[in-house]
Order: sequence, then structure tokens, then C-alpha cells
Amino acid sequence: MDVVRGASAPAIPDAPAAVGRRTRHPLAFFVVRRVATGVLTLIVVSMLIFVATDILPGNAAVVVLGRNASPARVHKLEAALGISGSVPSRYMRWLDGVVQGDFGHSAVAEAEGRANSAVSSTLGDPLRNSFVLAALTTILLVPLTLVLGAAAGIFAGRKFDHAISLPSLVMSGLPEFVTGTLLIYVFFNKLALLPPVSLLSPGQSPFSTPEALILPVLTLLAVAIGAGVRQVRAGMIEVLQQDYVRFARLNGVSERRVLSGYALRNALAPSVQIIAQNLQYLVGGIIIVESVFAYPGVGTYLVNAVTARDVIEVQAAAIVLAALYISINVIADLIVVLLVPKLRTGAP
Repeated sequence: MDVVRGASAPAIPDAPAAVGRRTRHPLAFFVVRRVATGVLTLIVVSMLIFVATDILPGNAAVVVLGRNASPARVHKLEAALGISGSVPSRYMRWLDGVVQGDFGHSAVAEAEGRANSAVSSTLGDPLRNSFVLAALTTILLVPLTLVLGAAAGIFAGRKFDHAISLPSLVMSGLPEFVTGTLLIYVFFNKLALLPPVSLLSPGQSPFSTPEALILPVLTLLAVAIGAGVRQVRAGMIEVLQQDYVRFARLNGVSERRVLSGYALRNALAPSVQIIAQNLQYLVGGIIIVESVFAYPGVGTYLVNAVTARDVIEVQAAAIVLAALYISINVIADLIVVLLVPKLRTGAP
């Protein structure tokens, strides 16, 4: 019996030691784990994108050149695009290039013999244009969602709440192309104040024609803010019904301090996730909005690539949008952990 006790005794302090090593820096552990998960997710998504575009019927070189193209010309274009070889080897070459910022060469540009066929150069302007559109929408979306949602929750059931909630419900139920069409009808057909399309010359900055940004931003804002306001409102109502808020009021704490120090602070963490969901919506919704207003962003770039059946450009645009989507999710999770002390000090 003594031998058994002696053999098993060292196992007792080892478990707390292992837990201590893991929980000594819980925030750092969570950050590393969450970023690693995001990277792994992006790798899996990149595989799906590559396989999904690779299994499309028809060879990319033949599709671009046409069926009457000579075998020598088809082989030359395949070599230029790097689409020859097995699927795993082509995927690894493509992924290695993406990591280095090289998305390959446009099949259409190569077939037409353009001097600059690198996708990384043709994707630069659309990326900048979409970033400007998304940034302007985000700058307006975040404060409006928090302020209107919190105000509706504080005055729940009153006229002020109805004045915010009803329009939010209507806007969240309208698709992007319907909202965009209505805005074009009002601001162009009826009021003649804003252009119906947002055309930009190659290399032209979106800020050179700021009036062209107004309708696309309003469309994205109208659709995204509706769901966000309603969700923040529900979160605020739930927080205001918690016991600690009631106790604070019973103890004579001023209403202003109750709202700012207790309710708003505790409702902010779930609101971050809600706003992150709206920002993720922008990644997908921006494709439709850019198409409605002919705005030369990544969405229009992707639609044109699909229409031309340029697989290389489709892969590049898709992986960029996927990276943005996953990055927003990871950043939102990290912000929530920083906002909630229990998540910072507890086990990850």
C-alpha cells in the first residue's frame, strides 16, 4: 500500500501545475488560440474556394481562348496561368503565392496579351474603393447602432422607442437592391440631387466624386442598421432587468450613473458581437450594392470575373472577401474578451 501511495503521490501536484501554466496568462492564451483558429479556418476556406473553382466544367485556358484555339496556344496559356499539374500541387503553388501577395495572372488579360496581367495589380483599385465604401458605412453604422439601440431599450414601449423600432424593422426586411432602387427613385428621379450610378475612372479616387458615395453608403447603412438597432435594443432591455441594476436604483444611485456605469457597460460586450455581424454582412452585401450602383469595388470585380469566367480573378476576390470576413469575427471576439473582466481573468 505504501508503494502504491508513493507511486501515485507525484500526480497530485502535477494537475494544478498544469492548470496553473495554462491559466497564468489566460488572455494571451485566448488570443493565440483565437488567432490560430482564424488562420486554420481561412486555410480550410481557401481549399474550398480552390476546389470549387477547379471543378467547374471546362479548362480555364480553353474557356478564355475558345474551343477553336490551337493546342499549342492552350498549353502556353496554361503554363502562364500555372494551372497545369495535379490539384494538390496547384493548390500549394496558389496558396504560397497568396501568402506573398501574388494572386496569379488574369486568364483574360493573358489571352489578350496585355502588358500587365497580374491580378494583384488589377485588384488594388477595387480593394481601395470597397474599403472606402465599407469604412464610411462603418463610421456611421457603429455609433448609430449603439445610440439608437440603447435609446430604444431605455425608452422601451414609449413613443420614442416606436419611432426607432418601426423604421428599423422595415429597413431590415428590405433586400439591398430594393433599398438601392428606392433611394435612386427618390434622390435621382424625384429630387435630382444625386447620381444613380457611382462610376469611377481607372485609378480615380472615390473621394474625387464624393456625391457618388452617398447612395451606396445609405443603402448599406439602411439595411445593416435595422437588425443591429433591434438587437442592441433587446440587449439593453435585458440588462436593465438584471438584479444589480434594480439594487443600484434602490440604493439611490442616480439614473444617469445606473445607465452609464451599469447598463451601458454590461450591454456593450454583446453589442460588439452584433456590430461584428453587421460588418460581416457588409462583406457580402457590398457585392450586391456595388452591382446596383455600378461601383467599381471588389464586388463588381468579382461579378465581372464570374461573367468572364476568369477563374484566377474569382479565386483572388473570393479569398480576399473570406479573409476580411474571418478577420472581423476574430477581432470582435478579442474585443469582447477585453471588455469583460471575467473572460480576462477566468479560464479561457
